[in-house]
Amino acid sequence: MVKSSYLIMIIYKKEDIDKIERIKNIKLINSICGIRSVHLIGTKSNDDVSNLAIFSSVTHLGSRPPLLSFVSRPSDTVKRDTITNIKQNKYYTINSVEKNCFIKAHQTSGKYESHISEFTACGLNEEYINGFHAPFVDDSKIKLGMKFINSIPIKENNTELVIGEIIFIKMHSSIIEENFQDSVSIIGLNSYYKHKKISELEYVRIKK
Repeated sequence: MVKSSYLIMIIYKKEDIDKIERIKNIKLINSICGIRSVHLIGTKSNDDVSNLAIFSSVTHLGSRPPLLSFVSRPSDTVKRDTITNIKQNKYYTINSVEKNCFIKAHQTSGKYESHISEFTACGLNEEYINGFHAPFVDDSKIKLGMKFINSIPIKENNTELVIGEIIFIKMHSSIIEENFQDSVSIIGLNSYYKHKKISELEYVRIKK
């Protein structure tokens, strides 16, 4: 590890990173890319048990077709109800997290038994819309109905990139006008932040 007093920076080489204590390493690497959006993913099992889990890896992949992805952690040693339910039933929901429910949303990160619904355990209300199989979060301002498209294994760390298509959107009419100011984001594992718009710039077009 090299310290630079001029820039007040710390330089970690690979061998330094590898030596960092496990929990500190997780917090560092989880935080290093900055603030990330946070969402609740809702599914339902074959036993008709609703499942809800918080994710900070939801990413826009394209608009036509409207595709989103998220990363599912390794499931060889720890059960992952979310990805299991998605692969079995092909449908799931992605729900926004606002200031009024982020504490309850955070509680879904706990390791609950498969027969326990995180909705009930964490005090969040289920919502079912137009016969869609998976549960939405009633408290969320943005609710996306997703259809499972593909899952790409990432062999380097035994995770999966899960790809889905948006087939249904329900959102509060005020959410865009409010600039998503009620939405929360996360750094690391448990540090939550609110949004604040600082500017709106023009679309960049390069003259030829």
